[in-house]
This record gives sequence, structure tokens and C-alpha cells, in this order.
Amino acid sequence: MPGKGLLFIVSAPSGAGKTSLCRAVLSRVNNHPERTLKWSCSYTTRQPRAGEKDGMDYFFVKEEEFERMVREGEFAEWAVVHGHRYGTSKRYLAEAEEKGIDLLLEIDCQGARQLRQKYKQGCFIFILPPGLAELEQRLRKRSTEPEEVIKRRLERAKEEVEEYQFYDYIIINDDFEKAARELESIIMSQRARSSVKEKEVKEIIKQFRR
Repeated sequence: MPGKGLLFIVSAPSGAGKTSLCRAVLSRVNNHPERTLKWSCSYTTRQPRAGEKDGMDYFFVKEEEFERMVREGEFAEWAVVHGHRYGTSKRYLAEAEEKGIDLLLEIDCQGARQLRQKYKQGCFIFILPPGLAELEQRLRKRSTEPEEVIKRRLERAKEEVEEYQFYDYIIINDDFEKAARELESIIMSQRARSSVKEKEVKEIIKQFRR
């Protein structure tokens, strides 16, 4: 049986590919049945995008509900990102940890900064694009946002990349398959730490001490 659930925090500038990488790795890692890895579902005030489902991708709430949760201290972290509010529930994180469920939390740098102070046991992973020109090309390929939004995201990216030094691992997403393997390897290596496997190891060691 697994012990406490692990928390994997993934950040990146918009367009660096963090959501695609996280989604790809979720299915791969869950082929290993000994532990469960689950998408950490955050709260947001923005509208759902095409294909997104409430309670699976995000908990979509009204501004009033989000504000109530802030007032009542229900968030482990929250931030305003591109004009919308996002937050991670304290209770959601605590329940996963107690049930031995590992969480993959995709979050911006502001939120990660807050969590770093409260969840020092978390594993912090930063996804970098191979360069500014490539990031701009990826944002434009989406064809979903007006020019002023793209420019705003690029300006923000210049600030966000400076945060890399505060993360435990850096993945450069210049090759998607390679980057996905690296993210999967980080998760599997964290699961193999002696402190994580302590219960399992003790049961085995007992057999050698009879």
C-alpha cells in the first residue's frame, strides 16, 4: 500500500507545452498500478474552453464563489493570471495526500511561489520552451487569441522564465517525446525515494530478519 500522496507542481510560460506534457505523462504513469497519479483540479473564474469539463479540467466557479473561498481561507494558493483567478483547494491537496494519491498540479509561477513556502515536500518542475521565437510561433499557431493577448503572454513569459532557478527540475521542451520521457522519469524517481517506499521496504526487510 502506498504511503502519503506526493505533489508534483509543474509551471511554464503559456505556450511552452506544459498541459500537453502533463496529459501525456498522466496516461503513461498510470500504467504502473502500484500508485495512482491524478490531475489536480484547480478552481478558476474563467469560462470553459472547448472540450473542458467541470470537475475534470477545472472547477469553474463564479467570481462571487471564488471570493468567498478566498475570504474563508480555503485556498492553499491563488493568483490572477491573464485576467482570471485560479486557486488550489487546501482540502483537495490534504485528502489526496492522506489517501496516498499522487497529484500532478499545473500551475503558474505565482501560485508555485506560494506553495513552495507551504509544501516544502513538493516536487517543483519547470518547463522551458527552446527559445522566445519558438514560443511566439507556438502561441500564434493556436489561432485562438488576438494579437494583444499574444503580446501580453510573450511579455509575461520574459518574466516567468527567470523563475526557473527556484525549481527542482528543468525540462526544455524542444522535442515533445524526449520532454515527456523526462517528466515521467522525474515522477518515477521521486516515487522510488527511500522515504516514499519506507513501509514497503520494512515489510521486505522483516523477512530477512526472521
